[in-house]
Amino acid sequence: MSCPAIDYFIFVPAYNVEKTLCEVLSRIDESVLARAHVLVIDDGSRDGTAQAFQKFIESDYLNVSVNAEFEEDACNLKSRFEYLKFEQNSGYGAVVKKGIAEGLASGAAFIACLHGDGQYPAEKLGEFFDEMENRNLDLLQGSRHAVAGEAKRGGMPLYKRLGGAFLTSLENKTFRVKLTDRHSGFIVYSSRFLETVDLDRLSFSFDIDLELISIADARNFAIAELPISTRYADEKSNLNVVTYGLRVLRQVWRRMRCKNP
Repeated sequence: MSCPAIDYFIFVPAYNVEKTLCEVLSRIDESVLARAHVLVIDDGSRDGTAQAFQKFIESDYLNVSVNAEFEEDACNLKSRFEYLKFEQNSGYGAVVKKGIAEGLASGAAFIACLHGDGQYPAEKLGEFFDEMENRNLDLLQGSRHAVAGEAKRGGMPLYKRLGGAFLTSLENKTFRVKLTDRHSGFIVYSSRFLETVDLDRLSFSFDIDLELISIADARNFAIAELPISTRYADEKSNLNVVTYGLRVLRQVWRRMRCKNP
């Protein structure tokens, strides 16, 4: 039996995530996979990320078909996963641009970004896709701060909690939609919004997420957030918080100029 059409496209930025990739992919619910395509984008990893993906594909988890509830759409779960590797490290923004472009080409209605380092809850994707459909949303961001103390319980470092709170409060004075966590990378987009975006003009760095939120906000697309947990372990962050913070402030300044010409 052939696989059903793709409603959801999930791209996974993956850079040196050999220790976490299998767990992240295994936490995507079968009910989501029944309607999804998952593209792992390896941004020139120098560790065993490619081998970790292959190990996952060969694991017992994928040696079954979707469960009985989705029997009419049954297909081999392996066919839902794809791996793509950049030969050179190109930056987080380049990965997001590629993921969005591939998602739009797939014809999926919703496109999600799921980081391969395990900080975000892959098991929540089903809830997020349902929220997008039920509320007719265009951008839904996972908030680590919607529940008081959640970020601290998840191990987020103090400097990130304080820095994120400061930047978010500043941004909320500038942007139309007020959010509790504007710097989470766990985001689901509607294709109808992304089709309006010129990807070539977006950043190649981590601030691409904020750029997309800013564009959606300025164009009056429907934006919301849901609470998520986060998991900080001993992974090494590739984000330079100082330069990132300066780029965020630049985005805020640009938006203020647009609102007050």
